[in-house]
Amino acid sequence: MLSFIIIEINFLINFTMKIDGSPKTIEEILSSRYIEKIWPSKVALKRFLASGRRLTIYIGIDPTGPKLHLGHSTNFLLLKKFQQLGHKVVFLTGDFTAQIGDPTGRLSLRKAMLKKDILYNCKSYEHQAGRILDFYSKENPVEIKFNSRWLSKLTFEKIIGLTSKITIGKLIKRDMFQKRIKEGKEIYLHEFLYPLLQGYDSVALNADIEIGGNDQTFNMLIGRDLVKIYQKREKLVIATKLLVNPKTKKKLMSKSEGNFIALDNSAPEIYGKVMALPDEVIITCFELCTEVPGREIQRIEKLLKMKKINPAKVKAKLAQEIVALYHGEKSSKIAKREFEQVFKKKKVPSKMPIFIIPHKFYPLVNLLIDLKFAKSKSEAKRLILQKGVEIDGKVMEDWREKITIKEKMVIKVGKRRFAKISTK
Repeated sequence: MLSFIIIEINFLINFTMKIDGSPKTIEEILSSRYIEKIWPSKVALKRFLASGRRLTIYIGIDPTGPKLHLGHSTNFLLLKKFQQLGHKVVFLTGDFTAQIGDPTGRLSLRKAMLKKDILYNCKSYEHQAGRILDFYSKENPVEIKFNSRWLSKLTFEKIIGLTSKITIGKLIKRDMFQKRIKEGKEIYLHEFLYPLLQGYDSVALNADIEIGGNDQTFNMLIGRDLVKIYQKREKLVIATKLLVNPKTKKKLMSKSEGNFIALDNSAPEIYGKVMALPDEVIITCFELCTEVPGREIQRIEKLLKMKKINPAKVKAKLAQEIVALYHGEKSSKIAKREFEQVFKKKKVPSKMPIFIIPHKFYPLVNLLIDLKFAKSKSEAKRLILQKGVEIDGKVMEDWREKITIKEKMVIKVGKRRFAKISTK
Protein backbone atom coordinates (compact mmCIF):
# COMPACT_ATOMS: atom_id res chain seq x y z
CA MET A 1 0.00 0.00 0.00
CA LEU A 2 2.85 2.36 0.93
CA SER A 3 4.53 1.86 -2.46
CA PHE A 4 1.33 2.94 -4.23
CA ILE A 5 1.17 6.08 -2.05
CA ILE A 6 4.81 6.94 -2.89
CA ILE A 7 4.19 6.38 -6.61
CA GLU A 8 1.11 8.62 -6.45
CA ILE A 9 2.99 11.36 -4.61
CA ASN A 10 5.85 11.22 -7.14
CA PHE A 11 3.32 11.38 -9.99
CA LEU A 12 1.65 14.44 -8.48
CA ILE A 13 5.02 16.16 -7.97
CA ASN A 14 6.03 15.45 -11.58
CA PHE A 15 2.66 16.64 -12.86
CA THR A 16 2.36 19.84 -10.78
CA MET A 17 6.00 20.92 -10.47
CA LYS A 18 6.67 24.14 -12.31
CA ILE A 19 9.90 23.90 -14.30
CA ASP A 20 11.99 27.01 -14.88
CA GLY A 21 13.07 26.70 -18.50
CA SER A 22 13.71 30.37 -19.19
CA PRO A 23 16.61 31.28 -21.53
CA LYS A 24 18.38 33.07 -18.67
CA THR A 25 18.41 30.08 -16.30
CA ILE A 26 19.35 27.70 -19.11
CA GLU A 27 22.32 29.89 -19.99
CA GLU A 28 23.38 29.93 -16.32
CA ILE A 29 23.55 26.13 -16.37
CA LEU A 30 25.33 25.93 -19.73
CA SER A 31 27.98 28.45 -18.64
CA SER A 32 28.37 27.07 -15.10
CA ARG A 33 31.96 27.24 -13.86
CA TYR A 34 31.45 23.85 -12.16
CA ILE A 35 31.12 22.01 -15.50
CA GLU A 36 34.10 20.47 -17.29
CA LYS A 37 32.31 18.85 -20.25
CA ILE A 38 28.87 17.70 -21.43
CA TRP A 39 28.04 14.60 -23.47
CA PRO A 40 26.95 14.59 -26.21
CA SER A 41 27.00 18.42 -26.27
CA LYS A 42 25.85 21.71 -24.76
CA VAL A 43 23.26 21.90 -27.53
CA ALA A 44 21.71 18.63 -26.32
CA LEU A 45 21.58 19.88 -22.72
CA LYS A 46 19.99 23.14 -23.87
CA ARG A 47 17.35 21.14 -25.75
CA PHE A 48 16.60 19.02 -22.66
CA LEU A 49 16.29 22.07 -20.39
CA ALA A 50 14.11 23.99 -22.86
CA SER A 51 11.69 21.08 -23.29
CA GLY A 52 9.72 21.97 -20.17
CA ARG A 53 10.00 18.37 -19.02
CA ARG A 54 10.83 17.54 -15.41
CA LEU A 55 14.18 15.82 -15.81
CA THR A 56 15.59 13.12 -13.54
CA ILE A 57 19.14 14.11 -12.63
CA TYR A 58 21.34 12.10 -10.30
CA ILE A 59 24.72 11.70 -8.72
CA GLY A 60 26.08 8.37 -7.50
CA ILE A 61 28.48 8.14 -4.56
CA ASP A 62 30.06 4.94 -3.27
CA PRO A 63 30.34 4.98 0.56
CA THR A 64 34.07 4.17 0.69
CA GLY A 65 34.38 6.40 3.76
CA PRO A 66 32.05 8.08 6.28
CA LYS A 67 32.89 11.62 5.19
CA LEU A 68 31.90 13.73 2.22
CA HIS A 69 34.34 16.56 1.55
CA LEU A 70 34.83 19.81 -0.36
CA GLY A 71 35.77 17.82 -3.45
CA HIS A 72 32.12 16.70 -3.62
CA SER A 73 30.75 20.23 -3.28
CA THR A 74 31.13 21.06 -6.99
CA ASN A 75 28.58 18.36 -7.83
CA PHE A 76 26.23 19.35 -5.02
CA LEU A 77 26.29 23.05 -5.93
CA LEU A 78 25.39 22.17 -9.53
CA LEU A 79 22.64 19.76 -8.42
CA LYS A 80 21.28 22.48 -6.13
CA LYS A 81 20.72 24.65 -9.19
CA PHE A 82 18.81 21.88 -10.98
CA GLN A 83 16.70 21.34 -7.86
CA GLN A 84 15.87 25.04 -7.71
CA LEU A 85 14.74 24.87 -11.36
CA GLY A 86 12.20 22.21 -10.37
CA HIS A 87 13.89 19.08 -11.72
CA LYS A 88 13.94 15.76 -9.87
CA VAL A 89 17.31 15.27 -8.18
CA VAL A 90 18.37 11.85 -6.91
CA PHE A 91 21.19 11.21 -4.45
CA LEU A 92 22.22 7.64 -5.20
CA THR A 93 24.30 5.75 -2.65
CA GLY A 94 26.27 2.93 -4.27
CA ASP A 95 25.95 0.52 -1.38
CA PHE A 96 26.07 -2.46 -3.77
CA THR A 97 28.83 -1.23 -6.11
CA ALA A 98 30.98 -0.28 -3.09
CA GLN A 99 31.30 -4.00 -2.38
CA ILE A 100 33.11 -4.37 -5.72
CA GLY A 101 35.15 -1.20 -5.54
CA ASP A 102 35.54 1.39 -8.28
CA PRO A 103 38.78 0.71 -10.21
CA THR A 104 38.90 4.33 -11.40
CA GLY A 105 42.41 5.66 -10.92
CA ARG A 106 43.56 2.47 -9.23
CA LEU A 107 46.78 0.80 -10.31
CA SER A 108 46.12 -2.09 -7.94
CA LEU A 109 43.10 -4.09 -6.80
CA ARG A 110 40.82 -2.19 -4.44
CA LYS A 111 40.10 -4.08 -1.23
CA ALA A 112 36.51 -5.32 -1.00
CA MET A 113 34.35 -3.61 1.63
CA LEU A 114 32.19 -5.33 4.21
CA LYS A 115 28.46 -4.65 4.26
CA LYS A 116 28.56 -3.34 7.85
CA ASP A 117 31.31 -0.84 6.95
CA ILE A 118 29.33 0.35 3.93
CA LEU A 119 26.20 0.94 6.02
CA TYR A 120 28.23 2.77 8.66
CA ASN A 121 29.84 5.02 6.08
CA CYS A 122 26.64 6.12 4.39
CA LYS A 123 24.44 6.65 7.45
CA SER A 124 25.28 10.37 7.73
CA TYR A 125 25.47 11.19 4.01
CA GLU A 126 22.05 12.81 4.02
CA HIS A 127 23.08 15.08 6.89
CA GLN A 128 26.31 16.06 5.17
CA ALA A 129 24.98 16.59 1.63
CA GLY A 130 21.92 18.26 3.17
CA ARG A 131 24.04 21.29 3.98
CA ILE A 132 23.72 22.16 0.28
CA LEU A 133 20.89 20.01 -1.11
CA ASP A 134 17.36 20.17 0.30
CA PHE A 135 16.13 16.71 1.29
CA TYR A 136 13.11 18.10 3.14
CA SER A 137 11.66 20.55 0.63
CA LYS A 138 7.84 20.41 0.61
CA GLU A 139 7.72 21.17 -3.11
CA ASN A 140 10.73 19.33 -4.52
CA PRO A 141 12.81 17.23 -2.10
CA VAL A 142 15.98 15.47 -3.21
CA GLU A 143 15.33 11.72 -3.26
CA ILE A 144 17.73 9.22 -1.66
CA LYS A 145 18.12 5.83 -3.29
CA PHE A 146 20.42 2.81 -2.84
CA ASN A 147 21.56 0.80 -5.85
CA SER A 148 21.37 -2.47 -3.92
CA ARG A 149 17.62 -2.15 -4.42
CA TRP A 150 17.96 -3.28 -8.03
CA LEU A 151 21.51 -4.60 -8.41
CA SER A 152 21.10 -7.20 -5.65
CA LYS A 153 18.11 -8.59 -7.54
CA LEU A 154 19.92 -9.15 -10.83
CA THR A 155 19.88 -12.85 -11.64
CA PHE A 156 22.91 -14.50 -13.22
CA GLU A 157 20.92 -14.65 -16.46
CA LYS A 158 20.41 -10.87 -16.38
CA ILE A 159 24.07 -10.27 -15.53
CA ILE A 160 25.11 -12.33 -18.56
CA GLY A 161 22.71 -10.26 -20.64
CA LEU A 162 24.23 -7.06 -19.22
CA THR A 163 27.80 -8.16 -19.95
CA SER A 164 26.82 -8.91 -23.56
CA LYS A 165 26.09 -5.20 -24.17
CA ILE A 166 29.66 -3.90 -23.78
CA THR A 167 32.82 -5.37 -25.30
CA ILE A 168 36.03 -6.25 -23.47
CA GLY A 169 37.83 -4.11 -26.04
CA LYS A 170 36.00 -1.03 -24.82
CA LEU A 171 36.62 -1.73 -21.14
CA ILE A 172 40.30 -2.61 -21.53
CA LYS A 173 40.99 0.81 -23.07
CA ARG A 174 40.59 2.47 -19.68
CA ASP A 175 43.82 4.27 -18.85
CA MET A 176 44.34 2.59 -15.46
CA PHE A 177 43.91 -0.85 -17.04
CA GLN A 178 46.41 0.05 -19.75
CA LYS A 179 48.88 1.18 -17.07
CA ARG A 180 48.45 -2.09 -15.22
CA ILE A 181 49.09 -4.07 -18.39
CA LYS A 182 52.28 -2.12 -19.07
CA GLU A 183 53.43 -2.67 -15.48
CA GLY A 184 52.56 -6.39 -15.60
CA LYS A 185 49.85 -6.07 -12.94
CA GLU A 186 46.68 -8.16 -12.86
CA ILE A 187 43.18 -7.02 -13.81
CA TYR A 188 40.41 -8.97 -12.09
CA LEU A 189 37.16 -9.92 -13.81
CA HIS A 190 34.90 -8.26 -11.23
CA GLU A 191 36.64 -4.92 -11.93
CA PHE A 192 35.19 -5.05 -15.45
CA LEU A 193 31.73 -5.46 -13.90
CA TYR A 194 31.94 -2.21 -11.94
CA PRO A 195 31.29 0.25 -14.81
CA LEU A 196 28.53 -2.04 -16.12
CA LEU A 197 26.74 -2.06 -12.78
CA GLN A 198 27.22 1.66 -12.27
CA GLY A 199 25.94 2.19 -15.80
CA TYR A 200 22.90 0.05 -15.07
CA ASP A 201 21.97 2.55 -12.32
CA SER A 202 21.03 5.00 -15.10
CA VAL A 203 18.67 2.43 -16.58
CA ALA A 204 17.06 1.60 -13.23
CA LEU A 205 16.56 5.28 -12.40
CA ASN A 206 15.24 6.20 -15.88
CA ALA A 207 17.80 8.98 -15.65
CA ASP A 208 17.95 11.86 -18.09
CA ILE A 209 21.22 13.29 -16.77
CA GLU A 210 24.06 11.97 -14.62
CA ILE A 211 26.46 14.30 -12.86
CA GLY A 212 29.88 13.34 -11.53
CA GLY A 213 33.53 14.36 -11.34
CA ASN A 214 35.46 14.13 -14.59
CA ASP A 215 37.33 11.12 -13.17
CA GLN A 216 34.00 9.27 -13.43
CA THR A 217 33.50 10.05 -17.12
CA PHE A 218 34.17 6.51 -18.34
CA ASN A 219 31.66 4.94 -15.95
CA MET A 220 29.01 7.59 -16.70
CA LEU A 221 29.40 7.11 -20.46
CA ILE A 222 28.91 3.36 -20.06
CA GLY A 223 25.61 4.28 -18.43
CA ARG A 224 24.79 6.43 -21.43
CA ASP A 225 25.44 3.47 -23.74
CA LEU A 226 23.22 1.18 -21.66
CA VAL A 227 20.32 3.65 -21.65
CA LYS A 228 20.51 3.75 -25.46
CA ILE A 229 20.58 -0.06 -25.64
CA TYR A 230 17.90 -0.85 -23.08
CA GLN A 231 15.59 2.15 -23.39
CA LYS A 232 16.28 3.51 -26.88
CA ARG A 233 16.69 7.08 -25.68
CA GLU A 234 19.32 9.68 -24.82
CA LYS A 235 20.96 10.19 -21.45
CA LEU A 236 23.25 13.17 -20.94
CA VAL A 237 26.46 13.14 -18.93
CA ILE A 238 27.82 16.20 -17.15
CA ALA A 239 31.40 15.86 -15.94
CA THR A 240 32.29 18.43 -13.29
CA LYS A 241 35.70 19.88 -12.58
CA LEU A 242 37.85 18.18 -9.98
CA LEU A 243 39.25 20.17 -7.08
CA VAL A 244 42.92 20.04 -8.07
CA ASN A 245 45.94 22.04 -6.99
CA PRO A 246 46.85 23.97 -10.19
CA LYS A 247 50.53 23.86 -9.25
CA THR A 248 50.99 20.19 -8.33
CA LYS A 249 48.07 18.85 -10.45
CA LYS A 250 47.14 16.60 -7.51
CA LYS A 251 43.69 16.26 -5.96
CA LEU A 252 43.23 18.77 -3.18
CA MET A 253 40.95 16.46 -1.19
CA SER A 254 41.81 12.79 -0.74
CA LYS A 255 39.99 10.41 1.63
CA SER A 256 42.61 7.71 1.07
CA GLU A 257 45.42 10.06 2.14
CA GLY A 258 43.38 11.60 4.96
CA ASN A 259 43.91 15.22 3.87
CA PHE A 260 40.48 16.69 3.27
CA ILE A 261 37.96 19.17 4.62
CA ALA A 262 34.80 17.26 5.54
CA LEU A 263 31.39 18.81 4.96
CA ASP A 264 30.41 18.05 8.54
CA ASN A 265 33.55 19.48 10.13
CA SER A 266 32.77 22.14 12.72
CA ALA A 267 32.86 25.78 11.65
CA PRO A 268 36.23 26.42 13.40
CA GLU A 269 37.69 23.26 11.83
CA ILE A 270 36.65 24.25 8.30
CA TYR A 271 37.90 27.80 8.81
CA GLY A 272 41.26 26.65 10.12
CA LYS A 273 41.75 24.01 7.43
CA VAL A 274 40.94 26.49 4.65
CA MET A 275 43.46 28.94 6.10
CA ALA A 276 46.06 26.13 6.01
CA LEU A 277 45.59 25.56 2.25
CA PRO A 278 48.41 26.72 -0.07
CA ASP A 279 47.96 30.14 -1.69
CA GLU A 280 47.90 28.74 -5.23
CA VAL A 281 44.52 27.05 -4.66
CA ILE A 282 42.63 30.15 -3.48
CA ILE A 283 40.96 30.99 -6.80
CA THR A 284 40.23 27.33 -7.61
CA CYS A 285 38.44 26.96 -4.26
CA PHE A 286 36.49 30.17 -4.82
CA GLU A 287 35.35 28.84 -8.18
CA LEU A 288 34.47 25.27 -7.20
CA CYS A 289 33.59 25.44 -3.50
CA THR A 290 31.56 28.65 -3.19
CA GLU A 291 28.67 30.51 -4.77
CA VAL A 292 30.56 33.81 -4.93
CA PRO A 293 29.66 35.57 -8.24
CA GLY A 294 32.14 35.03 -11.07
CA ARG A 295 32.82 38.75 -11.49
CA GLU A 296 33.88 39.05 -7.85
CA ILE A 297 36.23 36.06 -8.23
CA GLN A 298 37.76 37.62 -11.34
CA ARG A 299 38.30 40.86 -9.43
CA ILE A 300 40.03 39.00 -6.58
CA GLU A 301 42.20 37.03 -9.02
CA LYS A 302 43.29 40.24 -10.75
CA LEU A 303 44.24 41.87 -7.42
CA LEU A 304 46.26 38.78 -6.43
CA LYS A 305 48.16 38.75 -9.72
CA MET A 306 48.94 42.45 -9.36
CA LYS A 307 49.97 41.85 -5.73
CA LYS A 308 47.59 44.55 -4.56
CA ILE A 309 46.03 42.37 -1.89
CA ASN A 310 47.44 40.07 0.78
CA PRO A 311 46.72 36.38 -0.01
CA ALA A 312 46.06 35.75 3.70
CA LYS A 313 43.27 38.33 3.62
CA VAL A 314 41.73 36.71 0.54
CA LYS A 315 42.03 33.28 2.11
CA ALA A 316 40.20 34.57 5.17
CA LYS A 317 37.36 35.68 2.91
CA LEU A 318 37.37 32.25 1.25
CA ALA A 319 37.22 30.56 4.65
CA GLN A 320 34.29 32.74 5.67
CA GLU A 321 32.39 31.97 2.46
CA ILE A 322 32.86 28.21 2.81
CA VAL A 323 31.96 28.17 6.52
CA ALA A 324 28.86 30.28 5.82
CA LEU A 325 27.76 27.82 3.14
CA TYR A 326 27.77 24.90 5.60
CA HIS A 327 27.12 26.57 8.95
CA GLY A 328 25.57 29.97 8.24
CA GLU A 329 26.79 33.58 8.44
CA LYS A 330 26.73 33.78 12.24
CA SER A 331 28.96 30.73 12.68
CA SER A 332 31.27 32.05 9.98
CA LYS A 333 31.85 35.29 11.88
CA ILE A 334 32.43 33.43 15.14
CA ALA A 335 34.91 31.06 13.44
CA LYS A 336 36.85 34.02 12.07
CA ARG A 337 36.98 35.67 15.50
CA GLU A 338 38.13 32.43 17.16
CA PHE A 339 40.83 31.87 14.52
CA GLU A 340 42.21 35.37 14.96
CA GLN A 341 42.19 34.95 18.73
CA VAL A 342 44.19 31.73 18.57
CA PHE A 343 46.59 32.43 15.70
CA LYS A 344 47.03 36.20 15.75
CA LYS A 345 46.58 37.02 19.42
CA LYS A 346 48.01 33.65 20.58
CA LYS A 347 45.13 33.11 22.99
CA VAL A 348 42.98 30.03 23.62
CA PRO A 349 39.52 29.84 22.01
CA SER A 350 36.63 31.31 23.99
CA LYS A 351 34.76 28.05 23.45
CA MET A 352 36.22 24.56 23.50
CA PRO A 353 35.14 21.02 24.43
CA ILE A 354 35.07 20.37 28.19
CA PHE A 355 36.04 16.95 29.54
CA ILE A 356 35.47 15.78 33.10
CA ILE A 357 38.51 14.00 34.54
CA PRO A 358 37.91 12.89 38.15
CA HIS A 359 41.41 11.41 38.64
CA LYS A 360 44.19 13.45 40.26
CA PHE A 361 47.02 11.93 38.22
CA TYR A 362 46.84 10.80 34.60
CA PRO A 363 49.46 9.32 32.23
CA LEU A 364 49.87 11.85 29.44
CA VAL A 365 49.61 9.22 26.68
CA ASN A 366 46.36 7.84 28.13
CA LEU A 367 44.98 11.35 28.51
CA LEU A 368 45.47 12.11 24.82
CA ILE A 369 43.73 8.86 23.85
CA ASP A 370 40.77 9.42 26.20
CA LEU A 371 40.33 12.97 24.90
CA LYS A 372 40.22 11.55 21.32
CA PHE A 373 43.34 13.48 20.34
CA ALA A 374 45.10 10.21 19.47
CA LYS A 375 43.82 6.82 18.38
CA SER A 376 46.65 4.80 19.91
CA LYS A 377 49.56 5.03 22.32
CA SER A 378 52.03 5.12 19.44
CA GLU A 379 50.22 8.09 17.87
CA ALA A 380 50.07 9.88 21.22
CA LYS A 381 53.78 9.25 21.77
CA ARG A 382 54.57 10.61 18.29
CA LEU A 383 52.55 13.81 18.94
CA ILE A 384 54.45 14.41 22.18
CA LEU A 385 57.90 13.72 20.69
CA GLN A 386 57.07 16.14 17.85
CA LYS A 387 56.31 18.78 20.49
CA GLY A 388 52.73 19.01 19.30
CA VAL A 389 51.15 18.85 22.76
CA GLU A 390 50.81 21.79 25.18
CA ILE A 391 49.22 21.94 28.61
CA ASP A 392 48.44 25.42 29.90
CA GLY A 393 50.93 26.83 27.40
CA LYS A 394 53.78 24.48 28.33
CA VAL A 395 55.12 22.17 25.60
CA MET A 396 55.15 18.56 26.79
CA GLU A 397 58.27 16.59 25.87
CA ASP A 398 58.21 13.41 28.01
CA TRP A 399 55.60 10.91 26.84
CA ARG A 400 56.05 8.91 30.09
CA GLU A 401 55.00 11.83 32.26
CA LYS A 402 52.01 11.65 34.61
CA ILE A 403 49.91 14.82 34.62
CA THR A 404 48.48 16.39 37.74
CA ILE A 405 44.89 17.20 36.77
CA LYS A 406 43.73 20.71 37.63
CA GLU A 407 40.42 22.52 37.18
CA LYS A 408 40.20 24.53 33.90
CA MET A 409 43.44 23.00 32.58
CA VAL A 410 43.73 23.64 28.82
CA ILE A 411 45.25 21.05 26.49
CA LYS A 412 46.31 21.98 22.98
CA VAL A 413 47.24 19.42 20.31
CA GLY A 414 48.65 20.66 17.03
CA LYS A 415 47.58 24.10 15.89
CA ARG A 416 43.81 23.90 16.12
CA ARG A 417 42.68 21.27 18.65
CA PHE A 418 41.87 22.37 22.19
CA ALA A 419 40.16 20.87 25.23
CA LYS A 420 39.42 22.17 28.72
CA ILE A 421 39.55 19.87 31.74
CA SER A 422 37.01 19.92 34.55
CA THR A 423 37.43 17.91 37.77
CA LYS A 424 33.73 18.17 38.70
